[in-house]
Amino acid sequence: MKPANLNQARKARTRADAKAKADANAVRFGRTKAEKVLDAARDKQASDRLAQLKFEDD
Repeated sequence: MKPANLNQARKARTRADAKAKADANAVRFGRTKAEKVLDAARDKQASDRLAQLKFEDD
């Protein structure tokens, strides 16, 4: 049996933990650029529509 290098094992475990955390964050916060652009366009369209419908009392 080959002796285990504890430093390598510790670093591998740390890397695996970091990857798991990164994957979880990607699921929670990750959106594609296309989704972000589409949302921005929809927000602009909605605000423009509101501006057109605003009643101004002089």
